Amino acid sequence: MKQPLILAAAVLISLLPLAGQADEGQKPVHPVISSARPGAEKPKEAEQPKQVQVSGKVMQTMNGGGYTYILVKQADGNKIWLAIPQTSVELGAQLTFKPGMEMVNLPSKSLNRTFDRIIFSEGIVEEGKNAKKGTKKSPGSKGAIAVAEGKIKVKKATGANAYTVAELYKLKGKLNKKNIVVRGKVVRVSANIMGKNWIHLQDGSGDPKKGTHNLVVTSQAMPVIGEVVTAKGVLYGDKDFGGGYKYVVIVEKAELEIQ
Repeated sequence: MKQPLILAAAVLISLLPLAGQADEGQKPVHPVISSARPGAEKPKEAEQPKQVQVSGKVMQTMNGGGYTYILVKQADGNKIWLAIPQTSVELGAQLTFKPGMEMVNLPSKSLNRTFDRIIFSEGIVEEGKNAKKGTKKSPGSKGAIAVAEGKIKVKKATGANAYTVAELYKLKGKLNKKNIVVRGKVVRVSANIMGKNWIHLQDGSGDPKKGTHNLVVTSQAMPVIGEVVTAKGVLYGDKDFGGGYKYVVIVEKAELEIQ
């Protein structure tokens, strides 16, 4: 009886691979544990990028790198930046933007700034009258001084570089090619002339008879007539663009923010 037992043991041993080994040229086969067994947790799905839709009042706009960057004040008072394909958007407009991905600490080389939080949207849900892409003709600076309806009284901007409209005319020689800040009411806008918008601001200072009460500001932003805005830009005195565009005082490349 010993020989059959020895033979059976030898066969059994030959069929058992050594623990932890695999055949040469093959990868070790690991056991598959089913997550469907009782008590096992289901594998987590990869988180999708957060899609955010924003609605609110346009407080500030600027263009760069093919995008229009828009600061929106929401109904709860919080402000957030959005970026959409370059579009002319009016300051003060109430708009809703298509959902987009939210990004944090995003640097913009074209604007030389970093956004703490910004949403990249495909655009405005309904453009309506507040997003304009057409062009308008302008008669130049002569006879283009806007006439405001009613009396205007706007509080002067604050800060070291802040001036009234009348002060800019008075100090144009000293302030030529300097950064300035001025606050005024938008009384007229000529859109997309020579690649920029021409905005007329008045704050109640200056002499209408001498024309020192009206300041022209150029910007990529598009404000709504009647809004009070703060403009930050470079002042130029006696600047002649040709074609009838000659200004005693003008502020160029301004960033506009409504109050």
